[in-house]
Amino acid sequence: MGGLRRLEYRGYDSAGVVIDKNNADLAVVKTAGRLDRLAAALELEPLPGNTGIGHTRWATHGRPNDVNAHPHTDCQGKIAVVHNGIIENYQELRERLEAEGHSFRSETDTEVIPHLIEDYYEGDLAAAVRRALQDVRGSYAVAVMHENHPGTIVAARQDSPLIIGLGQGENLLASDIPAVLDYTRDVLVMDDGDVAVLQAGAVSLTDLDGHPRSREPMHVQWDAAMAEKAGYPHFMLKEIHEQPRAIRDTLTGRLASIPVQVAQGATNGHQRLVRLEGVHMGAGELADVHSVQVIACGTAAHAGWVGKHVIEQLARIPVQVEVASEFRYRDPMVDEHTLGVVISQSGETADTLAGLREARRRGSRILAITNVVGSSVAREADDLIYTWAGPEIAVASTKAYVTQLVTLDLLALWMAERLGRLEPAQGLAVAKAIRELPRAVEQALALEPQVQALAQQIRHKEHIFFLGRGLDHALAMEGALKLKEISYIHAEAYAAGELKHGTLALVEEGTPVVALVTQPRLAEKMVSNIREVKARGAYVIVVAPESQELAGQEADAFLPIPETLDLVAPAVAVVPLQLLAYYAAVARGCDVDKPRNLAKSVTVE
Repeated sequence: MGGLRRLEYRGYDSAGVVIDKNNADLAVVKTAGRLDRLAAALELEPLPGNTGIGHTRWATHGRPNDVNAHPHTDCQGKIAVVHNGIIENYQELRERLEAEGHSFRSETDTEVIPHLIEDYYEGDLAAAVRRALQDVRGSYAVAVMHENHPGTIVAARQDSPLIIGLGQGENLLASDIPAVLDYTRDVLVMDDGDVAVLQAGAVSLTDLDGHPRSREPMHVQWDAAMAEKAGYPHFMLKEIHEQPRAIRDTLTGRLASIPVQVAQGATNGHQRLVRLEGVHMGAGELADVHSVQVIACGTAAHAGWVGKHVIEQLARIPVQVEVASEFRYRDPMVDEHTLGVVISQSGETADTLAGLREARRRGSRILAITNVVGSSVAREADDLIYTWAGPEIAVASTKAYVTQLVTLDLLALWMAERLGRLEPAQGLAVAKAIRELPRAVEQALALEPQVQALAQQIRHKEHIFFLGRGLDHALAMEGALKLKEISYIHAEAYAAGELKHGTLALVEEGTPVVALVTQPRLAEKMVSNIREVKARGAYVIVVAPESQELAGQEADAFLPIPETLDLVAPAVAVVPLQLLAYYAAVARGCDVDKPRNLAKSVTVE
């Protein structure tokens, strides 16, 4: 149950466990709703035993209820299965199995798996699992138990994360590392096509055909306490306050404190400012890149829009940004001269992985930006940059977004240096601004009391608009997403210059408008846009450096952020937007860490 609580961010509309009860019958308990309901049920029906599997669900097939909750069993109740992912051909499999006499209880796609295993079982559980999964099309992380095999769990993965914790006299299985850290820091990361057999004293790996596979264990350095709330009321607030530390960790070893001369043969004798340990592109390969295609979803895509501006300005390479769920279906114009930059906090986002594979199929080199060591995105990329944000538990991403921004800043600087397109003075100015970001974010966090008071003023509003130009428009998209996903206030981001083309029709007396003014060359235009909405009765909240006095004077509420270089300002200006979303959600009584209908790691398309 402790492990499930650490994984509840992946889904939380129902939950269940199955225990090999004293090496006899399999006992299943499952309930709709949060884990607390399952815990209450287990208090009434304790399940003694040393082998079990559990699951928290995010519904894809069938409503969240007791019947559709995992685990699912076969006709005789001897086989129990939990599953993350989607079985794409479940309907045809179900029809086939029903025609053979199998009886289904749930509406889920998962239930076909135990029935397939039942069909193929001839005394060897692992062989039956392997054979069953060869009939399956889709994504899965599965764990299987059988009444005839006490003390054994069989697990397999395809496009959904699964790790094995190697303990002393015990072994553990989970879809993310924090679930096992109370017991071990030695972890095997399963790969696509792996099938594992776990017993208390042994773990073996094969492929779907039964051929042995081997994986080197990794030792997890971060502490289990990093996945706890550390006294904060919510993980989201904790993670907002962890951002200065996360940025420092992301910069460690990558940004020179005192620039050193580049090695012979590097770019035109410029000073080397950035070292990216996982990026292996040579100068010739980089020069052969004609364009960059960013592939990402949600918050990571918003980071990509910021990265587009920075890469184009510094490295002078055209950048396209596309949400991954659209990219793979539109015959994208990418080829061997395109660098695919894939961004995913978890490294397991299904649409992003599909986009990565489509770009690679068309000849693109892939550079991944991810937070999770050993994730699918990390393993499949040609080049890799870890963000080192640490575990992010809240569904609404904060520190992962900021470290993605910082990583994209580093990437842009790295590319510009090696392409010889960076004036030394400009490079030093950007490097200095990046290096000072942790301090600037700490100063921005001091706005918390002011933002908390503002949240009380907007808590009953139905609509809020975010405005910005250039980089600020890219940031506005993230500010609007944060607010709507956790407070359920409808929020939209607009390019401020588009107001007069329709958006002004939505502004009326008292409508909150958040105006971002961090780009000095666009400040005068933004002030005009602020006046446009004020003339229609808007209540304007301005986020800008203190030097933007005119914008501040026009504001109904002014949130002054520390002065920083305009290229890196989004990493600072996002802090009050995150805090506004958080405190608005708290004021409205929302479940901040687990917003409705959402899950942390979206491992289904």
